[in-house]
Amino acid sequence: MSAVKVYVPRETTSVSVGADAVAVAIARAAKQAGASIQIVRNGSWGACWLEPLVEVDVDGTRIAYGNVAAADIPDLFAAGLLAGGDHEKRLGPINEVPYLISQDRWTFWRCGLIEALSLEDFLLHQGFKALQKAWEMGPDAVIDAVTASGLRGRGGAGFPTGIKWRTVADAAGPQKYIACNADEGDSGTFSDRMLMEGDPFGLLEALAIAGFAVGADKAYIYLRSEYPLTHTILARAIETAREAGWLGSDIQGSGFDFDVELHLGAGSYVCGEETAMLESLEGKKGIVRYKPPLPAHEGLFGKPTVVNNVVTLASVPNIVNLGGERYAGMGVNRSKGTLAFQLAGNIRRGGLVEKSFGVTLRELIDEYGGGTASGRPVKAVQVGGPLGAYLPESQLDTPLDYEAFAAIGAMIGHGGIVVFDDTVDMAGQARFAMEFCAIESCGKCTPCRIGSTRGVEIIDRMIKGEEREANYDLLVELCDTMEAASLCAMGGMTPYPVRSVLKHFAEDFASGGDET
Repeated sequence: MSAVKVYVPRETTSVSVGADAVAVAIARAAKQAGASIQIVRNGSWGACWLEPLVEVDVDGTRIAYGNVAAADIPDLFAAGLLAGGDHEKRLGPINEVPYLISQDRWTFWRCGLIEALSLEDFLLHQGFKALQKAWEMGPDAVIDAVTASGLRGRGGAGFPTGIKWRTVADAAGPQKYIACNADEGDSGTFSDRMLMEGDPFGLLEALAIAGFAVGADKAYIYLRSEYPLTHTILARAIETAREAGWLGSDIQGSGFDFDVELHLGAGSYVCGEETAMLESLEGKKGIVRYKPPLPAHEGLFGKPTVVNNVVTLASVPNIVNLGGERYAGMGVNRSKGTLAFQLAGNIRRGGLVEKSFGVTLRELIDEYGGGTASGRPVKAVQVGGPLGAYLPESQLDTPLDYEAFAAIGAMIGHGGIVVFDDTVDMAGQARFAMEFCAIESCGKCTPCRIGSTRGVEIIDRMIKGEEREANYDLLVELCDTMEAASLCAMGGMTPYPVRSVLKHFAEDFASGGDET
């Protein structure tokens, strides 16, 4: 009799709520029952609100059980867990869970499905097929497919990936690099982490495809220090791939040399900006560079460099496998394909939802997120991290489309969605935006370094009711200066959340006293 496969995620969200203890408890219970099992440590499906999410393979069907605690295991075994037995925690087949079945899983399709650190499992699920197809197509055809897909950078700026790759490919010189920005520091974002923990070999394949396409033989992954489990998983995946001949010299006899180095950041938010990240990779202080030259011309160590974030790169293998036109067929207008939206904050069902562009915030919050965790009305939603605008309830039907969001003074960014109910103090949120910038500024330019500090002071005076009208005008002028004159998006986008509060939630400044 073959061993029963039991899936228990090894992923930060799941581990943080007891997945490791659940795995140990299952192993002990199986031993006591004399049952033969194989515990598979997969990634997360993205339904964070159900973690730890345990699955049992019953005749080829994976039966899911949600919110499983170690203390639940004896009762679950008594109910016939290994045969998919009925229990209050039973959700049914994983491929019938409503939260998952209506998603458009293009980039995250292997996350949750496979054992993250099993190269054998990865190869069984199309692993390295796209890289091998890229070798057959040739570099130009790969870049053409990425261009035809309409893929834009998922790190925030939304720059066309194909143009960036073509620029580096056409740049002169024998040495070029790929720099993967995995410094995922925006509030409410975790898609990069989930992908790296759930499909690490998939990211390595994507890096190799990028290297082959532009003529680079080396990639660096710049990982934020706050992701220790991700670091462990990625480091092991790189070592495994190298030992199996999927990284290093003459990969699988193809004549293509390519390797990956993992670099750990030191907790600086501004190193999420591409040039500050490159400075840090070079061993320098993470300070923003002047542009031009762009990294595509003079990037890491002065060489032409592709800088993409994790989800951008991980979208490429299926573009190569299935065609750029198929990817471009999803989404709306110039926002092609899918994005992994991340639901966080005051939300009943937090997690990752990969959908085609064009879905609305209201759909994501109500249909996937189940509304607020508090049960109170939504007052504001911040999209795009701590520098993103706060959208009022009246704008929740705006389609998630780069240009549609730009038209209302907002941005999609990395797809992080943080929900607030009607008890939030929006004046305090505006203050937080300025304070965050003051703390995280690299200090190179005056508008960001000094402007953010003055911004906190002005907002404090407004909250206290001191010359509120004059301070309002001063704050608007300060936002204009920061937006127009800051060296990078750190200072240039801090006005977004502040302006949105002034526009939509001005009444929250009136709680501190009378105008003088």
